[in-house]
Amino acid sequence: MSTTQSERLRGLLEPLVTDRQLDLEEIEVSRAGRRTVLRVVIDSDDGVELDAVADVSRAISQKLDETDAMGEGEYLLEVSSPGADRPLTEHRHFVRATGRLVKFRLHEGGDLVARVLGVDGEGLDVEVPGVKGRKATTRRVEFPEIAKARVEIEFNRKDKKEEEEA
Repeated sequence: MSTTQSERLRGLLEPLVTDRQLDLEEIEVSRAGRRTVLRVVIDSDDGVELDAVADVSRAISQKLDETDAMGEGEYLLEVSSPGADRPLTEHRHFVRATGRLVKFRLHEGGDLVARVLGVDGEGLDVEVPGVKGRKATTRRVEFPEIAKARVEIEFNRKDKKEEEEA
């Protein structure tokens, strides 16, 4: 997808998404045979429910039908929320990961797996789990130190709602 088309699509679609108190995370245009596939990823601080995805999909489809943004050929529109393995790249991604276990690849080398305790403008406060009976420790990680970050999937951890009900 050309930068011009990407910028045009973002300019066209972002207001539709933000009007619904959602964030437009990603736009991707690719080819699938004779068709063009437009993938739109949306998110919010509280996650995205299926009804919201359907609503945004209808609004985007209507807007694309009113314009020539996708050209003359057939296209397939896919609207979804980001997957659990999405890289954390924006400040808001780290805020949304508060309380979650995150694997960091640091510029200085090495990996760090820690739970995000808090986020501010400069970085994160994290809790590094203790190993072999040792207590967990807290640490500060500044944004410039982070080369990559991704939420680690935890299958046996209770979520906040379960903890409050217990």
